[in-house]
Amino acid sequence: MNDLGQDLELRLVRYFTVVAAHQHFGRAAVALHVAQPALSRQIQRLEKHLGARLLDRTPQGTRLTPAGQTFLPRAQALLQAARQAELAVREQAQTRRITIGYVEDLVITPVVRELRRRHPDAEITTRYLSCRGVGALPEKDVDALIARAPLPFATDDVVTTPLYEEPRMLVVPRDHPLADRVSVTAEELSGEEVAPCAFETADWASYRILGAGVPLIESYEDKLELVASGRAVAVLPIGDRRSSLRPDLVTVPIKGAPPSQVVLVSRRGDPNPMVWDLRPAAEAVLTAPPA
Repeated sequence: MNDLGQDLELRLVRYFTVVAAHQHFGRAAVALHVAQPALSRQIQRLEKHLGARLLDRTPQGTRLTPAGQTFLPRAQALLQAARQAELAVREQAQTRRITIGYVEDLVITPVVRELRRRHPDAEITTRYLSCRGVGALPEKDVDALIARAPLPFATDDVVTTPLYEEPRMLVVPRDHPLADRVSVTAEELSGEEVAPCAFETADWASYRILGAGVPLIESYEDKLELVASGRAVAVLPIGDRRSSLRPDLVTVPIKGAPPSQVVLVSRRGDPNPMVWDLRPAAEAVLTAPPA
C-alpha cells in the first residue's frame, strides 16, 4: 500500500535508477555520495509508496523484481522529463535578460522603452561604454552594442544592423578663421593632419581630431579642451550635442563628408532571442536627432 496523499519524490526515483544501474547498494551509495544504510531506507520508502518490491538482494548484489523491471524505464523517462523541464525553464530565464551597451553621445532611451513595452517581464539593463570599452561585446559583458561605425570587430564575429546616419560638423574655437562660415567642405579639411585615435583608423571615423603634433587623447572633455585652446579642430557627428555646452566653441556643418553611421552590433550566433527582438525595436524608434 502506498503513502496516500503524497507525491512521488524524484530523489527516490533517482536513487532507484542508480541502484538498478550498479546492481549493488554499496557501489550505488558511493556514486550517490550517501551512506549505504540511508540509501536502503530511501529505497524502502519508494517501495512502500509504490506498494511493490522493486529490488531483491542477492549474494552478488541486487536484481530487479518484475515490478522493478516494469518501473525502471518509466522512472528513467520521468527523470529525463524532469531534467528537460528544468533546462527549459533555466534557458527561458536566461534568455529573458539583456544588457545593451552604448557609447559616447548616443541616447538609447527610446529603444529601451520600446523593448520593455514589447517584453514587460524581461530584465533589460544598459551600460555606458567609453570608445575603448566596446570590447565588452566580445567579452560578453554586454549582449548588444549601439555605437558609431567603424568598430574594431571582425565581420565574421558580429552581426551589424545599420540604424541611421548623421552628417558631420566641424568644432572650432570662436576665434578660429572658420568659425563664421555657414559651412565648410571636406576638401578644405583634407590637408589637416589627423591625430591618433584609440582604434578608429578608417578614413572619416566618427570622431576625428585634426591638428599637427596632437597626442593621443582618450577623454572627450580633454579633446574639447584641446580644440578650445586652439591646438586642434574636431570633426563630429551633428547629433553630438556635448560641444554646445561650451560657449567658447562653435560648430560649422561640413559638406561633402561621408555621414557618421549609428549601428547595432551583436555577437554572431548568439542564441538569446532578446537580442533578435532588440533589432526591430531599435529600427522602429532610433532615428537621427533633428539637426
